[in-house]
Amino acid sequence: MPTRLAPFLLLVSLGSAAPARSATAAPLPPDTLRGRVTTAAGSPVADVEILVPELDRSARTGSDGAFVLVSLPPGQHTVVFRRPGYAPVVQPVKLAGSTRLDVVLREATFELEPVVVTGMRAPVAPLLSVMPIATLSEDRVRQEQSVSLAHTLEAVAGVRTLSTGGEIGKPVIRGLSGSRVLVADDGSRLEDYSWSDEDGPSMDARLADRVEVVRGPASVLYGSDALGGVVNVIPDPLPDALGRLPFTNGGAETYFAANNHEFGGVLKMEGARQAFGWRAQAIARKSEALHTPVGELDNTGFGSLDGQLAGGLRGSWGGATIRYTRYGGEFKLLEAGGPPPGVPDSLEAGPERKLSDDRVQMSGNFVAGGLRLETKAQWQRHWLQEVSDEQVPGGPPPVPGQETVQFDLLLNTVTLDVLAHHALSPAIRGTVGAAGAFQDNNTRGPVPVVPDAHSGTLALFALERATMGRVSLVAGARVDGRRLWADANATIGSPAASLDWAAVSGDLGVVAEPAEGMVLSVNGGRGWRAPTLFELFASGPRIGEARYEIGRSDLVHETSLNLDLGARWERGPVRAEVAAYRNDINDYIYLAPTGDTISGYQVYRHQQADAVLRGLEASLEVQPVTDLTLRARFDAVEGTNQLTSEPLPLMPPPRGGLELEYQTTELSWATRLYLSVEGEKLWTQTRLSSFDLATDGYELLHFGAGIEKRVGSRPMRLDLRVRNAGNVSYKDFLSRYKQFALNPGRNIVVRLGADF
Repeated sequence: MPTRLAPFLLLVSLGSAAPARSATAAPLPPDTLRGRVTTAAGSPVADVEILVPELDRSARTGSDGAFVLVSLPPGQHTVVFRRPGYAPVVQPVKLAGSTRLDVVLREATFELEPVVVTGMRAPVAPLLSVMPIATLSEDRVRQEQSVSLAHTLEAVAGVRTLSTGGEIGKPVIRGLSGSRVLVADDGSRLEDYSWSDEDGPSMDARLADRVEVVRGPASVLYGSDALGGVVNVIPDPLPDALGRLPFTNGGAETYFAANNHEFGGVLKMEGARQAFGWRAQAIARKSEALHTPVGELDNTGFGSLDGQLAGGLRGSWGGATIRYTRYGGEFKLLEAGGPPPGVPDSLEAGPERKLSDDRVQMSGNFVAGGLRLETKAQWQRHWLQEVSDEQVPGGPPPVPGQETVQFDLLLNTVTLDVLAHHALSPAIRGTVGAAGAFQDNNTRGPVPVVPDAHSGTLALFALERATMGRVSLVAGARVDGRRLWADANATIGSPAASLDWAAVSGDLGVVAEPAEGMVLSVNGGRGWRAPTLFELFASGPRIGEARYEIGRSDLVHETSLNLDLGARWERGPVRAEVAAYRNDINDYIYLAPTGDTISGYQVYRHQQADAVLRGLEASLEVQPVTDLTLRARFDAVEGTNQLTSEPLPLMPPPRGGLELEYQTTELSWATRLYLSVEGEKLWTQTRLSSFDLATDGYELLHFGAGIEKRVGSRPMRLDLRVRNAGNVSYKDFLSRYKQFALNPGRNIVVRLGADF
């Protein structure tokens, strides 16, 4: 661990030599945006984030509510003002020289982000988005903190988790998961093995400034895998010291979770000198086994070390950033057929996943007149290994007291995106782009489950938005070509193969605002997904999943056609959204048991059939008085295999939630205080496939509380969360452990954080 932390500590030590934050030290240059943020009563509001999302620029107000952003490129920009406890403000600004912008914030506990960028690859108000988009702010991400990105997102209507205990989870959006849900890091797609049942996205949510979730196909912008939606983890913009003296800031956080004795910490340092800004962040987590109401689940602990290093330049020409991100650790897996809860297995070590994911991203933002050129390049190295004390069929016998490698996979991926954001007129804006990727998969271990393989992808796309009064039309198209070369592998009986896919994606939608704050939307999207290596070529045991998996090299790519109808209301103290959808997927790939066994493992084989998914999502936020907010949500989805007329497996059961939150700001003894109580109900899934395992419905109760207090000019935060407060015994229908274990019982999480 010390060796891995060395780069973080080196950058922190270099940055700490810089002087502390200071006020403006020189006359402001041209193209400067400055102003002051106050309450309606005229009191200054400190620590408000001012964000220019097109340029990835940000600033914060001081104790007097003043802010300044210098060396901004001239032109039309979107400026966002946000702070927990206040309603966000979005202000379009046209810069042609020094400009002053004063803003008044009102107290509110609504947490909807004022702009989103994932659905259009450019800023748009969520209310006016043609695609249904939900967001989690940094404050909410911190409160819901989990080593699993998917678990963090469960509060969003339409988003669930296919879980393996408390540490591994895959986002499920509208009934689709794995390789049908694209996870991106600041717009760059993540390529890992999260389509495997026992692996989740290689991303720590604590690196996020916010998380945006597109519900429904978004292949027109992101290509293959976005059939169900997109999860985009967006980091904090890097700081800069343009117009200020050099500065260094930091922050630290520690937390403890009682259920699995999980302990972790976050350390962040950042600073800037003139146009150069930097950030270093490290996240360490360690846990013991999970506890259920009937006892401990043996072999369910984990340890992880994640973080990032980033540096960048900002100026009137735009900006450029280079960022290194790491996600990795060791995750133990409860073994099917292992000891019952409460009975530790001290004689043998169960299966365990070891992984390391390293990414280097280089991005650029270049502004010239009405054109903004955005480039994103990423190299990702993803390593995954499973070890166990069991013998792999056909492999060497296990050595007593030593781990046996089951499989060992190494995936290297290089991607490049070039986007041209343009304004053809004040009413017509859009993005034209090209994307490319090359991937190399290296299979190692005693018995390979897939062959070595290489793939290449090229794509061209365009998405345009035309606004005519209260009506906006969105239209886009994309062409993808992909080739896969698989090497011969005699061990699994796989010959050399070369496969090609060509796909056309598109989107057509209309957004109308018949009355102020009321929006109706209709959107149709066409998406596609290429089969994964495991679906095509797998042939071997999966110890963690307790099955023997066989692929099919003749699988064709999936295509989908989705229709989405939505209604949104955002006026005064009420925000509401209702969405209904139908997603028809041709050649849907699914894994089905054959009834045979090999070496004691039940054999599963990949199959294809047309499928259709239908669903409904609804959410409501009401603020009857300034300090009180009522939130409600409901989602339901059903999927049907058109060939067999059976329900699709692992479709989430209907779910409802109700939350009451009290939140107030600027107290005499605290900057902010919140208290919350939430009830969650999961109905019984009655539409079961022939190989689903039924579970009963259940109700859970959760509590939350927190305070924020400024010590000098720096905020300190204390959060308390109680999950499953009633210690209810239940089995989640989407749990991989439901056949032999309950879900975790009561969990009390305490977090303490401070900026310095």
